[in-house]
Formats: sequence, structure tokens, C-alpha cells
Amino acid sequence: MTQQNTDNYGKITFADEVIAIIAGLAATEIAGVAGMSGGLAGGIVEMLGRKNLSKGVKVEVGDKETAIDLFIVADYGVRIPEMAWNIQENVKKTVENMTGLEVKEVNIHIQGVVFEKEKKEEAPPKVR
Repeated sequence: MTQQNTDNYGKITFADEVIAIIAGLAATEIAGVAGMSGGLAGGIVEMLGRKNLSKGVKVEVGDKETAIDLFIVADYGVRIPEMAWNIQENVKKTVENMTGLEVKEVNIHIQGVVFEKEKKEEAPPKVR
């Protein structure tokens, strides 16, 4: 857990998972992000849904700063350097605005690429 002093009023404490969820949501807002990755399971990238966003994020939190690692699965055809830059900017801005912590670094780890055909197969069937 991290703590941040707020003058004489006491302390604000953030659980690492709170920072991870904020960062995960900010990352998935960026075009080209197919999802978050929980790592390699038997050589296959495990895609995580919105309920497990914090599992695709590693956070190190200090008293007034944080470092974030994001494990991303990208859409095929996207310009990865541009997407990564947009993720870094959005995550930094969002975490700093919501928590007041200084984001020292946002490291992007591309774990896989999803093709259009694979995305359609993963989508749940439509109910009529």
C-alpha cells in the first residue's frame, strides 16, 4: 500500500490494486488495444476481460510516486509505437489526476496481436 500526506488532516492510502485498475481502464480506452494480458499460459497469451484489468498491470507504489507496467494485446495493423505512446500519456494523466501520485514510468509490454478473425470468434453470440 502507498500513503500520501495531506498536510495536518491525515493520510490517504491507496491499495496497489486500485492504481492497477485505474491504469488498466485508462489503457483500454486507447484505440488499438485489444485487451490486457494475464501472461503466457502454455505459450498462449491469456486475454483478460474488463473484470480482471488489474491482473494485466504490475504496480510499484512509493509514498508519492508510482511505476506501472502494462501487459497489452494489440489489434493487428495498429502502429504499436504510436499506440504505446498514447497509452503512456493517458495512463500517466489519469493516475496522476485521480490519485495525486506522480507517475515516474509507464512500461508497455506487448504480449500478442489479435487478428480480426480471432476477435469475432471470441465475441459472445448475439441473443435475439
